[in-house]
Amino acid sequence: MSAVTPQSHTVLGSGPAGTALARELVRRGHSVRLVDRRGEGPSVEGAERFAADVGTVEGARAAIADAAVVYHCVNVAYHLQVEVMPRVQEAVLAAVEETGARLVVLDTLYPYGETGGAVMTEDSAWQATSRKGRMRAELDERYLAAHRAGRARVVLGRSADFVGPGVLNSSLGAAAFPGALTGGEVVGFGDIDLPHSYTGIADVAAGLATLGERPDGDGRVWHLPTAPAVTTREIHTMIEKRVGRPLNVVLLDRPRAFGPFDEQFMAEYEEMFYQHTEPQIVDSGAFERFFAVAPTPLADTLDATVTWYEAWLADR
Repeated sequence: MSAVTPQSHTVLGSGPAGTALARELVRRGHSVRLVDRRGEGPSVEGAERFAADVGTVEGARAAIADAAVVYHCVNVAYHLQVEVMPRVQEAVLAAVEETGARLVVLDTLYPYGETGGAVMTEDSAWQATSRKGRMRAELDERYLAAHRAGRARVVLGRSADFVGPGVLNSSLGAAAFPGALTGGEVVGFGDIDLPHSYTGIADVAAGLATLGERPDGDGRVWHLPTAPAVTTREIHTMIEKRVGRPLNVVLLDRPRAFGPFDEQFMAEYEEMFYQHTEPQIVDSGAFERFFAVAPTPLADTLDATVTWYEAWLADR
């Protein structure tokens, strides 16, 4: 394959995924703009930080000016998602329709809903019954409809639960690693003996960057590279070996406030708790074969995550 020509790439959203993606795009030689509402936060070497409210067409238009590729990694407070995410979609789609930029959307597994433990592929039925799952499915239908109609060039990359450096608000984030490293409590959601897929944040970034560089993947949903599923208990054992102590695991059989997850978040999360009471197994083989990539081994992701959390805790 010939070398990819450097382009102007704009990343909307500076959470863990957007920040990791900006770094990955810089590493690949692209000109990168990282956008959030304030234009603040830790600098990403080689990337321009930019302030804009992409929930408005004017803000989205300003944010993506001159971009060849736009990445939608925006997220909002969990209790605001059903209200705010459709508004962000409307503004971002309108902006890329005007400019002709390609749009890469970071997506979730929510549209599939409860699967009974069946392996999730890109061909799995979208059968969500939760408010947030139905909302995500409706957004995805609109993205793909815009692509089919020729109004925009769009591709979606779906990820399982995040794990990795910089990931805080995840069941394998600040609810697990600080306690693991300090001897405090570590949360375990639901049945930790069920297989559960976790996508490394580095694979999220590399997968989205690959979609941004490869327009031959447009017009569909892809599962971003995800290591083979193991049980959360097995992951806890792997973490124990890295931190040199047994974990003090607190099992939550129902949503309740714990660690970084407050009562408001957990009340909203209740409808999604099925993800921890049935197997969550993601197959990313289609992406791996088409783009000739492989996910980072889970052991390597955990090594990097423990190292990052050690530094994070030392700075607090």
